[in-house]
Amino acid sequence: MAGKCDLQKIWEKGKDCFGPGHRTCSGCFIPTIVRTVLGCVPDGYEPVVSIATGCLEVTSTIWPHTSFGGSCIHNAFENSASTMAGIERAYVARKKRGEIKKKFKFVVFAGDGGTVDIGLQALSGMLERGHDILYVLYDNGCYSNTGVQRSGSTPYLANTTTSPVGLESNGKAQKRKDIMSIVAAHNIPYAAQANPAYLDDFIYKINKAFSYEGPKFLSVFMPCNYGWKFPQSKTYDVAKVATETNFWPLYEIEGGKYKINYKLKKALPVEEYLKASGGQYAHLFKPKPNFKPIAEIQKEINEYFKTLEKKARMC
Repeated sequence: MAGKCDLQKIWEKGKDCFGPGHRTCSGCFIPTIVRTVLGCVPDGYEPVVSIATGCLEVTSTIWPHTSFGGSCIHNAFENSASTMAGIERAYVARKKRGEIKKKFKFVVFAGDGGTVDIGLQALSGMLERGHDILYVLYDNGCYSNTGVQRSGSTPYLANTTTSPVGLESNGKAQKRKDIMSIVAAHNIPYAAQANPAYLDDFIYKINKAFSYEGPKFLSVFMPCNYGWKFPQSKTYDVAKVATETNFWPLYEIEGGKYKINYKLKKALPVEEYLKASGGQYAHLFKPKPNFKPIAEIQKEINEYFKTLEKKARMC
């Protein structure tokens, strides 16, 4: 876990890599995620960053300016992982020939649209081929930068502009894609689910990821006050209650072994998270005949966490 001195060092180093002047929404966690990850790059290494089209890209690379202080390339929604895979292989080849002396860590940042949907094929190829890259998913459960459309990561019954609530619809009809299980199936050295509201745990997982050679994956919770319609001052509160209700449990998969990093003595009812997360679930609190959505969501979360505990016990 990180101490106070470590946090100060991480933040200052991260600020040099991703400085002020970006145009993320007030209350957005993206700057915290990016600065913390880049602030944890091991001493002696320089970060090389690839960013998929998404909220991070449109707010940090407004021509002719950029918030990134080092090497950064923007690519399309679907191929940021492929782009970084090519860069990493070129580096290995040139280093082998003695053309490059510097040492680098390669990092991809992408939202859920560019990861679980449009970019899934590129991500899978990167993981399967074993590139030495840290892939960071900032997951806000929708395509926020293009109008809050639903994604494969949008949770069940969430209200988005393409899964709207109405007389014939209760929000998104499908369950969200389990990206962690998909990534784990590639048998990579390390994958973890994290939450910036639990900063020590987040930093621990970033450092653990950087300690491994080969592909690493972090799925990071990213509440979106713009898309979900909650007050911009409540981002931390929404993120915290997501984990306190087991909606977003904190766990890691190291060498195929599962470990739950934060076990609650008693989880809060998921209703607390649904209330906190604003407009995406407000409709669930308006009763309809023969419709008990909160109980259904609670059952799903309980079953998922039991499955997680079983996997952890087996290890």
